[in-house]
Amino acid sequence: MAATRLIALHRNKGKSVLQTLTDRTDYSKNPDKTEDGLFVTGYECDPETVNEEFMLTKRKYDFLSGLRYNNEVIAYQIRQSFKPGEVTPEEANEIGRELALRFTKGDFAFIVATHTDKAHIHNHIIFNSTRLDGKRKFRNFWRSGLALQRVSDLVCLEHGLSVIIPKPYGERTKFTDYPKHKTVRSRIISDIEEILASEPRSFDDLLQRMSEMGYEVKKGKHTSVRNTNQKGFVRLESLSTGFRESDLRARFEPEEGAVVRKESVSLLIDVQKKLEEKGAGYARWATVFNLKQMAKTLLYLRDHEIDSVEQIDSIAGERSSRMESALKKVKEAERRLAELTELRRSIIDYVETRETYVAYRNAGYSKKFLESHRDELERYNRARQAFNEPEGDIPKLQDVNAEYKKSLAEKREAYNEYRNEREKAKEILIVQENIRSFYNAFQNPTEHSKRDEKQR
Repeated sequence: MAATRLIALHRNKGKSVLQTLTDRTDYSKNPDKTEDGLFVTGYECDPETVNEEFMLTKRKYDFLSGLRYNNEVIAYQIRQSFKPGEVTPEEANEIGRELALRFTKGDFAFIVATHTDKAHIHNHIIFNSTRLDGKRKFRNFWRSGLALQRVSDLVCLEHGLSVIIPKPYGERTKFTDYPKHKTVRSRIISDIEEILASEPRSFDDLLQRMSEMGYEVKKGKHTSVRNTNQKGFVRLESLSTGFRESDLRARFEPEEGAVVRKESVSLLIDVQKKLEEKGAGYARWATVFNLKQMAKTLLYLRDHEIDSVEQIDSIAGERSSRMESALKKVKEAERRLAELTELRRSIIDYVETRETYVAYRNAGYSKKFLESHRDELERYNRARQAFNEPEGDIPKLQDVNAEYKKSLAEKREAYNEYRNEREKAKEILIVQENIRSFYNAFQNPTEHSKRDEKQR
């Protein structure tokens, strides 16, 4: 895993831009930290002359734009720190270079200096704030730090490394020496952990032991508990993942065919562990898939806090249902638009042929008049049949046009909803298929070998 940080570098007080750049790059290229410069690489610049090359690009920008600011950002620094023992210096430098190329899209010169003087290998990446062509500067956009971390996670996963899994706020380490305040729910979880350590036989046995500890247990649609120092009952289902009623019941009564997940071991951690082991299952999976595909899948699992295969299936079903519902709205709107289009045509036909019909009627329905005006009279009859109402009750064209405009707006809104739901459904279905194929590769090796023989 790698933690990243994006830092904007300004000109130091009392120093020129060149002097400030020199200070920053000299620290990054420190021979004592980079094994005599072995792990210092550059992109579109030589690490030995990086400061002068940065300045040449800046002077080109000043000349082309005619602009110059006193407190401008002169460069940006990316710090990328790796988990101890997870990468070699060579691999860390390669990952740092790939991160910088993706984040800057190859439009800015940079150097990557990998420091090995600490227990954790880390990169110092410094890139010029001015683009290579001297026409623009890097735009430090809103939440650029989060975007940088996401690109770093994707690159790390593609290299088979782990990523940082965000902890719930209540489980994060606090920078304080004060003892952590125990909430009502944290006390309940602590007591449940103590009971689980003694290996209860069933969920009812667990509740019985909670009663022996002084808890009042209330059963019903949702099991709730209350200790002597609590004001009200607390539902077990409202506790953290792994201690909810559904999780505890699944621990003792797993559903047939369900994937039983070890407590506190999420799907993301399990997949990463299998990727790191690189056994026979990994080899089977790697013949069809690659780490870049799995990297995007793992990021999706982390970003959407998905912890189990069952959760993926549930979300996939929900997304597909929403997509079908949105598509149904689109088709209903299209059907109504087709009806209104036909109705407008009938109204126009009726208006254009009404006088001909009146003349035909005044002529005593003459056969000679019918023969000479047959097409117009047939249009009139078709229009009257479309209305299917007594003569005189003809819809107003203005009202039909207004309804058509409203239905068209509803169709556009429904289609936008459908397109959005389709993309979301497509994402989760790809994730579902990737995870399913991944786990299948680690199971039933005989079936895989038979399938491989057939393919040959």
